[in-house]
Amino acid sequence: MTDKTRDHGKAQMSPEDYRRLRELRAQNPALHAPKFSPTRGAIVADWFARTVGSWRFIIIQSIVLGVWIILNFIAYFSHWDPYPFILLNLVLSFQAAYAAPIIMMSQNRQSEIDRKHAEYDYRINVKAELEIELLHNKIDALREQEIMNLTNIIERLSAHLAPELVAAAEDTVKDPVKDDPVKDDPA
Repeated sequence: MTDKTRDHGKAQMSPEDYRRLRELRAQNPALHAPKFSPTRGAIVADWFARTVGSWRFIIIQSIVLGVWIILNFIAYFSHWDPYPFILLNLVLSFQAAYAAPIIMMSQNRQSEIDRKHAEYDYRINVKAELEIELLHNKIDALREQEIMNLTNIIERLSAHLAPELVAAAEDTVKDPVKDDPVKDDPA
């Protein structure tokens, strides 16, 4: 928004605001919400981020890790990964190495969607603000017109009633003793 010029206490829209409002009206942002068509990679990244970020995954992974450690301690099959569980560390490192970038891809895409939604919301808010300001200006103009009409009516009534009021005032001035309560009091 640009600075508003003040004219007798009223805010006026600048030519730049009128231009911006015309552009926004032509674009009609409320009817053209941003649409997103994700790629296969984005769909997979979102699914992966949803899966890895769920309680179900955490619980299943915790159970698998617990079973891995218990089976290696009791050596039911054989010690395929004895303590300090180097193979388990390698598996978890691979999981983290691949999970982190995939989750980051999903987050970056989501932040891009959020940025476009914020831009869309901003355009709608600017248009609404300009429309409201224009309505305020129109209401102020109508109010001024109504005040001018009422002032003209009052002036015409005053001009019409003025001779009668002047005559009534002259009657009161000519005979002030007639209505004097002190003169009428016999005491």
